[in-house]
Amino acid sequence: MKSIHWLGGVCVAAALSGCASTGEDSNPQDPWEGFNRGVYQFNDTLDRYALKPIAQGYDTVTPDPVQDGVGNFFSNLGEIRTVFNSILQWQWGNAGVASGRFLVNTVLGVGGVLDPATRMGLNENEEDFGQTLGTWGVDSGPYLVLPIFGPSTVRDTSGLPVDMYTYPTTYIEEDKWRYGLTFLRYVDLRAGLLDQEALIQGDRYSFIRDAYLQRRQFEVTNGAVGEDPFASGGFGDDFEYSEDDFAE
Repeated sequence: MKSIHWLGGVCVAAALSGCASTGEDSNPQDPWEGFNRGVYQFNDTLDRYALKPIAQGYDTVTPDPVQDGVGNFFSNLGEIRTVFNSILQWQWGNAGVASGRFLVNTVLGVGGVLDPATRMGLNENEEDFGQTLGTWGVDSGPYLVLPIFGPSTVRDTSGLPVDMYTYPTTYIEEDKWRYGLTFLRYVDLRAGLLDQEALIQGDRYSFIRDAYLQRRQFEVTNGAVGEDPFASGGFGDDFEYSEDDFAE
């Protein structure tokens, strides 16, 4: 399972942003909906006038193989985070797969630009600290839209510092390289999500919220979606999506 980086940065808020309708679709897991919608509108404006145009330009001038290489490179760096969180979750098999992916793609994949590990049957299964907390039994808490970072929950927000410190670019000492790589990472991710905006239907805010919450529950339980005490009534039985619809 390849997770969409809902918490990854500006592109997360931007990728699924748009003009929300004035009607509100109440969700018990979203008690701060008024505040969240305000932050959502801020993120939408930021995306509309800044990140999305840049991502569209990047998508236009950058050949697909190059975009694939950029995405593979940053995904490969994320394997270190996956190894760390897989160990914390006692998922030793996934820790081994993620370690193997990182070694194979770094050595044989020209620093991670290519992805021979997938062709060898080592499939990616990302893990982050929010998922780790969920595995330990920490409730998701209310839904929360973060400025710049976009959709989250109280639990996932508390995991962001750990996620940051388990991603290698954090330790680049040269500011221009660290900021440059971070910017490229999110522009590339935003460009990859341009086509997926067509999947959003109805009230965009509600659609994004419900998709995010259901997706995170799916990830925390590794596909065996169970009860979250804070999520009762959060989704109707008719809310369905294909994992591929939200793949990166």
